[in-house]
Amino acid sequence: MKILIENGRVFDPVSGRETETGVFVKEGVIAALEAPEQAVDRRIDAQGCLIVPGFIDLSCHVREPGDDQKGSIASETRAAAHGGFTTLCTSPDSSPVNDSGAVTNLILDVAARTGAVRVLPVGAITRGLGGELLSDMAGLTNAGCVALSNGDRPLGNSRVLRRCMAYARTFGLTLFIQPENKALAAEGCAHEGSVATHLGLPGIPEVAETIAVGELLLLAEETGVRLHLSQVSTARSVELIGRAQARGIAVTADVAMHHLLFNESALRGFDSRFHVRPPLRSEADRQGLLAGVRDGVITAITSQHRPQDPAAKQAPLAETAPGLSTVETTLGMGLRLVENGELSLPVLLAALTSGPAQVLGRTPPRLDVGAPADLCVFAPGETWTVTAASLLSTGKHAAVLGEALNGVVRATLCNGKVAFVAGGDD
Repeated sequence: MKILIENGRVFDPVSGRETETGVFVKEGVIAALEAPEQAVDRRIDAQGCLIVPGFIDLSCHVREPGDDQKGSIASETRAAAHGGFTTLCTSPDSSPVNDSGAVTNLILDVAARTGAVRVLPVGAITRGLGGELLSDMAGLTNAGCVALSNGDRPLGNSRVLRRCMAYARTFGLTLFIQPENKALAAEGCAHEGSVATHLGLPGIPEVAETIAVGELLLLAEETGVRLHLSQVSTARSVELIGRAQARGIAVTADVAMHHLLFNESALRGFDSRFHVRPPLRSEADRQGLLAGVRDGVITAITSQHRPQDPAAKQAPLAETAPGLSTVETTLGMGLRLVENGELSLPVLLAALTSGPAQVLGRTPPRLDVGAPADLCVFAPGETWTVTAASLLSTGKHAAVLGEALNGVVRATLCNGKVAFVAGGDD
């Protein structure tokens, strides 16, 4: 199909180039950055819009296989396209766990048939995510996994972790590890601070993360593995990662968008939407995370999209399932940070596009002739109200439910195909 996106402004986060031009898409790639002389099959009006590379999410739960009451590849990839994402890295904690080539192939097959955007499976480091026996990491990679992860589950001990790293280093694999010391985190559900104390909630101390970060960095330095720290939540973690990067350790990190916009005070009133793991931290931690994004210590911003069914959030807060529905609102929440002067628009877009590509070892997406047509067209000055009806995800527990957000996504193209268009049926 030949598609012309016209009347918009092209912004390339890699080069920083911003121009008023059309984007002509043909056979899945950008064929020209101007209106073609030949006839087109479809026109998309981008008046008042930015045309940017499609966003890449390093942490998204699509809930398939298993947990179909919480979502599916079809529903959550449609939601992702609504949010401007064209690539999703799926968490390995599906049911069954993605610890074999058979499960990886199942995910890829379902995604090819029902997915609106590209799905990249992340495999389990250990069998069943049990934290003890190593999975067939090389086999998972050969089947199509782009990285190996422990999801949000701890590894058994340092010996197992060291073996995982040594194995991954041998085969040139990247590990995505969410740092948390199981013993220190225990049964906590909130940041150990004044808010948790006031509400009587069991806390997770900052040191539960920073001790794990320190251990991971030391083992990564010894083994030489490519390490990516997923969903860091404390300012101290950013400091430790920055020092490690300065020493030449091959480590990158990401942060969830809601950790950049909210702090522990969101839990006041026992709002179970904000029961997330890792927990929302102090305002000082939030500022440290923002500084990490601005300075480039934190390479990527993720949605950490984790849809839940209504029943999972209707219980006393400590007993609810953790997770927010965020993939459709990540852009709008980021633009709120831009409005507040806490991030610049180029930094935000880079952390959603070229940063995640770097983590995956892929060429940063660019808006050049011949490049794959993974595109997001959004109007930064237009506002939409986040309601249950406006969300395409099965999970309706958005952090900004009932609020107005800037950044209306007009269209999303993945591999040159329209994955979402405002007001349409695509």
